[in-house]
Amino acid sequence: MDRVAIIGTGLIGGSIGLALKGGKVTGLEVIGFDDDRSSLNEAKKRGAVDRTAGNLREAVSGARLVIVAAPPLAVRQVFEDIGPHLSEGAIVTDTASTKALPARWAGEYLPAGVSYVGGHPMAGKEQQGIKNAEAGLFQGKTWAVVPSARANEAAVQSVIGLITIAGAEALFVDADEHDQYVAAISHLPLMMSAALFSLVRQSPSWDDIAPLAASGFKDMTRLASGDPRMAHDIMATNVDAVGHWIDRFIVELQRLRDLMQENRKSLFRQFSETQLQRDAFVAGDWKKRQPLAEAPSAKDAMSSMLLGGLLSSRVEKFEKDMERGSRGRRGVLDDDED
Repeated sequence: MDRVAIIGTGLIGGSIGLALKGGKVTGLEVIGFDDDRSSLNEAKKRGAVDRTAGNLREAVSGARLVIVAAPPLAVRQVFEDIGPHLSEGAIVTDTASTKALPARWAGEYLPAGVSYVGGHPMAGKEQQGIKNAEAGLFQGKTWAVVPSARANEAAVQSVIGLITIAGAEALFVDADEHDQYVAAISHLPLMMSAALFSLVRQSPSWDDIAPLAASGFKDMTRLASGDPRMAHDIMATNVDAVGHWIDRFIVELQRLRDLMQENRKSLFRQFSETQLQRDAFVAGDWKKRQPLAEAPSAKDAMSSMLLGGLLSSRVEKFEKDMERGSRGRRGVLDDDED
């Protein structure tokens, strides 16, 4: 590819531009366009783009690859506007947090001679804008790839090349599956973050609560500091999937509430099992898993056995501690009765 156009020079678009320029690809020219002229000028100043375009037509003219890094609801209009001006054989990708609707819009507005390869880098910050962009934003992160049916192999490989230069790892996924999965691990946490902060902030006791709020509360509500428009567009383009996970989360909270009130042993087991599983996830155990159709390796089987044994020993110790505590309390009552 000789010319790449980046539509949207905020955090994601700017970071892609910095990664491309940092990759020192021979003969590559990066053109930037953004409705926000200050963002566009800053992208040029920081070296994220080689030159800026005054309009979308100028930006995509002659571009082999067009990267649409715009909020989800803006993608439709961008596709409609650039469609007539794309070169034959051009490749269009995007970075929208949802993929089913952009895929549909691509089919409606992009010409037949253009390959659409949807994308979603699983990276970001709550601080938005080109000033927070960085070339290493995608390093080691997953980048979902959702090719359309009419995307040719060369187009897919070009997008994979972009992902490789950015330092990310490509993961092929179906558009509907993508939206359902990210609703659970990205969009639901965003809603939880906003709901938790709003709930506590609206308490009449907020002035007394705020001085006590430390890292736990701040970590849990970090996502609430993100771009409101982006949050709105994400939810508006993934209503059913996010609603599904909200409903399941409510049920799970109720289950834990019942355990808290009725079954301390099961509550401890839940906390202990969750801790072990999350620690294993953070350590990257999911990267070692075999496809479900294959039998687990001896190493995987051994890991599962050790994990189960550790959990059992924890629960057994907890039960003994509870029993000793119960006997101690009975002894005190007996002494009082004497």
